[in-house]
Amino acid sequence: MITNAKKVIVIGHKNPDTDSICSAISYAALKRKLTGNDYVAKRAGQINSETQYILERFKITPPEYVADVKTQVRDIEIRETEGVDDTLSLKKAWSLMRKNNVATLPITEKGKLKGIITTGDITTSYMEVYDNRILAEAKTPYINILETLEGTLLVGDEHTIFEQGKVLIAAANPDLMEDYIEENDLVILGNRYESQLCAIEMKAGCIVVCEGAKVSMTIMKLAKERGCTIISTPHDTYTVARLMNQSMPISQFMIQDNLITFRTDAYVDEIKNVMAKQRNRDFPILDHKGIYRGMISRRNLLNMERKQVIMVDHNEKDQAVDGIEDAEILEIIDHHRLGTIETMKPVFFRNQPLGCTATIVYLMYCENRVEIEPSIAGLLCAAIISDTLMYRSPTCTKFDIEAAEHLAKIAGVDVTEFAGEIFEAGSNLKSKSADEIFYQDYKDFSVGDTTFGVGQINSLNALELSEIKDRLYPYLEKAREEHGVDMIFFMLTNIIRESTELLCVGSMANQVVENAFHVKEVSNGYKLDGVVSRKKQLIPAIVAAMQE
Repeated sequence: MITNAKKVIVIGHKNPDTDSICSAISYAALKRKLTGNDYVAKRAGQINSETQYILERFKITPPEYVADVKTQVRDIEIRETEGVDDTLSLKKAWSLMRKNNVATLPITEKGKLKGIITTGDITTSYMEVYDNRILAEAKTPYINILETLEGTLLVGDEHTIFEQGKVLIAAANPDLMEDYIEENDLVILGNRYESQLCAIEMKAGCIVVCEGAKVSMTIMKLAKERGCTIISTPHDTYTVARLMNQSMPISQFMIQDNLITFRTDAYVDEIKNVMAKQRNRDFPILDHKGIYRGMISRRNLLNMERKQVIMVDHNEKDQAVDGIEDAEILEIIDHHRLGTIETMKPVFFRNQPLGCTATIVYLMYCENRVEIEPSIAGLLCAAIISDTLMYRSPTCTKFDIEAAEHLAKIAGVDVTEFAGEIFEAGSNLKSKSADEIFYQDYKDFSVGDTTFGVGQINSLNALELSEIKDRLYPYLEKAREEHGVDMIFFMLTNIIRESTELLCVGSMANQVVENAFHVKEVSNGYKLDGVVSRKKQLIPAIVAAMQE
């Protein structure tokens, strides 16, 4: 089930050609209109000059590049636990944890993560801290003490900080109190006037009067003169003593060093290993700017949502964007042979023996009675012209021709003139390097244990193809090693002459070509008259030769 908030990626194959890019854009637009959900076209490789021209011609923004579709932290349900200030009292932090049913609170400042505090840290503060000077060491704000004790400030400023002295209970008579009360101490006492007076005269920093006992005007006046804070609380002495440590700011106990955080763009596979080695239950998430975004736990990984993908113009894993095995494939729209892709559950799969995926997309617009905008019509028409070599390819059907002619009318273009513009833009390769030419349109394939790659360049200019051959042939062996395939075949296709010069590298490559087409090598290439289609003419013949 797709929710409105879930983005679905519509993407073609690696080293995308015009059909791959234009079909992805057009099909994403169709899905948005049909469902109202967020379908977005992406690309898995560099856009070639032909496709770039077409996109600019119809003022279409190129799809964003994605290197892979592996599951990332941003695909997990991040718990948006709000960051707190480090002056927050332990008691309030504990209350927030119980209210929100969390075991960890993030401590932030201006969106940046300063630290975290866990229920374990709070328990430690309560069970293991016996130092009666800890409140001063923690620089506890009086406002925290008032809040924790549910107290009322009778004398003093709630925004000042208790940062000197110890905490003690005045259980003895005034004579003995003089022996252990020191300057700046916080003294917990009752309603005895003499005890209150003694504490103030001994220069206590604060007195906490328990059980809501009345404090005389004389005591309050003296306290104000001596700079002594007076707090009245409804709790008894025992309760106040228990609560006092809970007024300390969480900054005293928060974890700041060696924090384990994850970025929103981190891959789930990577963080799983880190999480497994840690005792932490929760981990803060930061965005690419280092701003705190929320928390995740190991439990969140159980409910993670994989990226949702629609594949267009391919159905083979080797040609798909990296990480496709980790994604949830929703649909496949293609016109190639059935390949090696596997899915976790049934998907909508439309595969038709047509000359172009864009023709299938056009048919789906018609079947759903969705109006085709002129810019989308231009993209689909261009894809059909490109993939069928202006109807010259043997893969071209009457449906492709009818679709292209209808789309041309909607887009307001003349097919013949438009085709000339497209091929001229695509064949402008003089300034490109060998690797740029190679990756214009390259795909990997496999037959049994044999792997091979096939690339293709189309041009109207025989001289340009000759120049490309001189630059490209020395690069092919390097490309073969980089891709780790047994053989590479590269088609230099002359659109006007409807012929191809085939270059090849690999230990068995020449034998395969000669067996497939019964030709001999001339000047590091094979002349294949009438062969212009990689899908319908070259690959079937090569595969048949390999299987003999």
